Amino acid sequence: MATNKTGVTSKAKATKKTPAAAKKAIGRVKPAAKMAAKATSKPATKKPKKTPKIKVVRDSFTMPQNEYKEIARIKDAFRKTGLPVKKSEVLRAGLKVLGKLNMAQMKLILAGLEKVKTGRPSKH
Repeated sequence: MATNKTGVTSKAKATKKTPAAAKKAIGRVKPAAKMAAKATSKPATKKPKKTPKIKVVRDSFTMPQNEYKEIARIKDAFRKTGLPVKKSEVLRAGLKVLGKLNMAQMKLILAGLEKVKTGRPSKH
């Protein structure tokens, strides 16, 4: 067997562990223990959940002119109180009110509506 400058034989050198290998052997921890250590080391602060963004839908509809003018009248009434509203807000508020009625009340309201032909009105 040959010896090197430090006086260690090549066979002895082969059996010695390198410092990196020794650290790996010492630092080996079972995965479950690592997970437990990570869980305890994280701060207890949780981020609040973001509310999902609601998509906006663009639509068109047909209604009698007198009901369309009613939207303008309601908008003016709100504007006079210092709360300007948009046409879509008036319609959405109406949906909220309708949603709180029972079926018998909704049927009465819908029965009182004028029937309108669907689609775009003719130009003449």
